[in-house]
Amino acid sequence: MRLLFSCLFLVSFFNSFAQEVKPEIKPIVKIDSLYREDQFYFSVTYNMFTDIPQDFKQKKFSVGFSGGFLRDMPINKDRTIAIAAGLGLGYQNYYQNLTISQDASGAPVYSVNNSSEFVSNRYRQYSVDLPIEFRWRNSTYESTKFWRIYAGVKLSYVFSDSSILDDGEKTYKINNNPSINEFQYGPYLSTGYNTWNLYLFYGLSPLFKSVTMLNGEKVNMKTLNAGLIFYIL
Repeated sequence: MRLLFSCLFLVSFFNSFAQEVKPEIKPIVKIDSLYREDQFYFSVTYNMFTDIPQDFKQKKFSVGFSGGFLRDMPINKDRTIAIAAGLGLGYQNYYQNLTISQDASGAPVYSVNNSSEFVSNRYRQYSVDLPIEFRWRNSTYESTKFWRIYAGVKLSYVFSDSSILDDGEKTYKINNNPSINEFQYGPYLSTGYNTWNLYLFYGLSPLFKSVTMLNGEKVNMKTLNAGLIFYIL
């Protein structure tokens, strides 16, 4: 009888020990090797001009914002090279001394104003943006953090614009100026690591269609935006 109880105790002990050391079975996570880098993007830039008129100066800090979504289309087996197209919205704000006032008939009048009595002058525009870009990155399907170089062209349609001039005596406000180039375009480059990336856009199309100032000089200003762009999966 004593031998029987001893055998039963040993069997129970080894059974409990086996249950305690039983290895944990982890669920198998399926990794998608055919991934896409579809991304939301958001940029903040400092806005400048090129091909500026004589005595032209920028005032204060001119800032721009844009955001939208990009659809990624890989074109190689490793999915490190791709083409992307997207849709977004843009807001650009400029402070400068190129003033837009109005004559007696209400027509816009352009000039460079360096007067000390000059209070403020601002131009802003809102646009629908269509970016199309060629992408290189050293990404893998196991990591979403990687280096990238994206180069492309951005096409923009300006659906609203306004200029506000306060010359110390009178305030001029012009909405949807017919002289503004509604269709604007230019190349851009973004490069960086993970979320943070440098961004540069150079406008090839002039801001104005055909504008001559009071002194007879033509205005052929183009935009130059530099800043940061963030990509969010």
